[in-house]
Amino acid sequence: MIQSIWYSFPVQLLSLHLRKNLALLLVWGLLFLIIFEGFGVTLGIPFLFLDPEYLHEVSWLSFLLMGVGFAVFTMAFHMTTYMMEGKKYSFLAVLKKPFIHFCINNSIVPLLFYLAYCIRFVNFQLQNDLDSQWQVLSYFGGFTLGSLISYGLIFGYFAVTNKDFFLIFAGNLDRRLRRVPFTRKNVISRYKDIKNQNHQVHSYLTIKLRFEPVRPDISRFHAAKLLKVFDQNHLNLFLIQVFLILLVIFLGLFKEEPYLQWPAAMSAMLLLAILMMLVGAVSFWLRQWATVTVFLAILLINYFSNFSFLNRPHEAFGLDYQIEPAPYSLERLDSLLHPDTLAKDRLHTLKILENWKKKTGDEKPKLVMIASSGGGQRAALWTVVILQHLYAIEEGEVLKHTEFFSGASGGVLGEAFFREIYLRSLEDSSIDPRDSVYLDQISADNLNPIIFSLLVNDLIIRNQYFEYNDRNYLKDRGYAFEQQLNENTKGLMDKPLKAYREAEFSGKIPLLPITSLITNDGRKLVISPHSMSYLGTSVKGQLGADEKKQSVDFLRFFKDQDSENLRFLTALRMSATFPFITPNVQLPSQPIMETMDTGLSDNFGIQDALRFIYVFQEWIHENTDGVVLITIRDSQKSMEIPLSPAPRIAEKIFNPLKNIYSNWDNVQTIQNEVLFNYMAESMPFALDKVEFEYAPELVQKEELTGSQEAMQRASLNWRLTAREKKSILLSIRTKKNQTSLRKIEAMFKD
Repeated sequence: MIQSIWYSFPVQLLSLHLRKNLALLLVWGLLFLIIFEGFGVTLGIPFLFLDPEYLHEVSWLSFLLMGVGFAVFTMAFHMTTYMMEGKKYSFLAVLKKPFIHFCINNSIVPLLFYLAYCIRFVNFQLQNDLDSQWQVLSYFGGFTLGSLISYGLIFGYFAVTNKDFFLIFAGNLDRRLRRVPFTRKNVISRYKDIKNQNHQVHSYLTIKLRFEPVRPDISRFHAAKLLKVFDQNHLNLFLIQVFLILLVIFLGLFKEEPYLQWPAAMSAMLLLAILMMLVGAVSFWLRQWATVTVFLAILLINYFSNFSFLNRPHEAFGLDYQIEPAPYSLERLDSLLHPDTLAKDRLHTLKILENWKKKTGDEKPKLVMIASSGGGQRAALWTVVILQHLYAIEEGEVLKHTEFFSGASGGVLGEAFFREIYLRSLEDSSIDPRDSVYLDQISADNLNPIIFSLLVNDLIIRNQYFEYNDRNYLKDRGYAFEQQLNENTKGLMDKPLKAYREAEFSGKIPLLPITSLITNDGRKLVISPHSMSYLGTSVKGQLGADEKKQSVDFLRFFKDQDSENLRFLTALRMSATFPFITPNVQLPSQPIMETMDTGLSDNFGIQDALRFIYVFQEWIHENTDGVVLITIRDSQKSMEIPLSPAPRIAEKIFNPLKNIYSNWDNVQTIQNEVLFNYMAESMPFALDKVEFEYAPELVQKEELTGSQEAMQRASLNWRLTAREKKSILLSIRTKKNQTSLRKIEAMFKD
């Protein structure tokens, strides 16, 4: 019994994969980890699979597309392994529909994954507070239908085009071979031959899902003719692979069509499928030279990757890349931070502060500054939630007293969005910044077009352009991010940087210096319609060569490159450039200045706010009733110290890197605490801090409308599930956040 199971074709194929094709099985292993939330939970990767979104909603159609994606990936696995290993099992050649038989017997791992995925996504959706549990059935039906349609089309193609031994050599073959009876005598007489084969198979699973013994007379068939059967099958598989790759390239021409922006997980599955099929194609055509050829190809691609036709820059939309680049040198930085320049910028900002003071109507108003941390879309939504609650206090009195916004990544995005809504509400009384529609807009999916653009455009040579400000720029996934953000927010922020100059100068809206990290040297790039050189050096600029300049004023540095016409959405993207998701921006300087997410250096925006306070401390002391620094964190500041069990060997190896990453938030928090304490103790005016924290685990049970499990922490991503959005909205109800609201209410109560 055990021997018959061991020598069955499905078990032998699995054994072969474990011995030879472990890399392919590891891809399946990664998918298992993802759907069981054992990998990428912090980044929200499992939720892309368990709660896929299409056209801004989770529906049976989104699951249908997931079914298509999984089917294509599964068939890529079958095609690749058939091309690599099929010819080792010569009995397949004499079966009708050899490839389909191979797929059926090669389905142990895919079948286990399908079962696991269906159980996981059904369980996930049942806990998702749906209007009706029948929706889950429609999701399952959509997934099943997408899978069946895909398998039907693919298997239909192979059933028509793939030929077996008898069809290929029908004219020359002794037809008696087809009628060899499977008698016990024949099986016994050929068993010794089968046993001596390197890849023993005694039985296989048929299309009717019944086990049949392998023909005992395979040795009667000419080996070269058997191989021709596999070659013919392989060619059809290769044509399918070429068709899929060409289809992806073709879809790149229409990547901005919403209907083609598939769920992010589906795009990821198609990418994995293409990569897996390329492995099979290379193995089929190059045989034993495959490894050497791939290695040489990698070396050549790496060598030519810095040539202009492959290394095409990811540009900042609105800037002029056609004129001479701005020199980026220490000498230039020193010249742009001359004491006279610093004095000019301080004087200009003092005028802004005076205008703001007049707008408040108070003789000595409270100066409110708001710093919001980064954290992708969860930070953006959380920031808007807090700003809406602040606006509700005394009908916008807090926002009227706010003169400075700072932060990073998603936090800045949320601040910029709410600031734009607030500005429009000043001009149109029908606009209510507290409207929940704005929460829906800022939390709408922004990931699908990015991943789709990566699949059909950025992994290939980019060659599509779009026009902005009378200049042409290459489209990339950064462009996809901006366009989707613009669509989600109804075009409210699609304007050049200079469009905010007058509103900021008059004091209508707070200043919002958008910062981005310059990867060349670690300095900050400060993007604002008003030059703020004083944020990058000592107050009077008298330390000279002994001081390393901390930031670069974007407006002045790239003045010749038309800096004031930078697209505001591009500035937001530069502050929220998450590695690999959106590309680092290359700016027109020499050497090329490259930027990324500013959260790496200051994820909370507190340093910029404190720097601003320090520079203008005299004016603040003489003209205000003190400063209130409101911080909006997307994490809990003080948490219990976790237990540290004795580490295993693997943990000893990886824990140092893990600790650096996991403690980066704590390191910045402690540094900010030190800076704030120093400032609060040294300034000649009151400096208060009020903190809001996104901590869903602290929401009291009586505040919940669903299960406690629904209050899991939202992931660091540009797409949020319904459960994650709920956890963000309800986090305002924690005791600490309610205390902070009451504290601010007391400050601004009439």
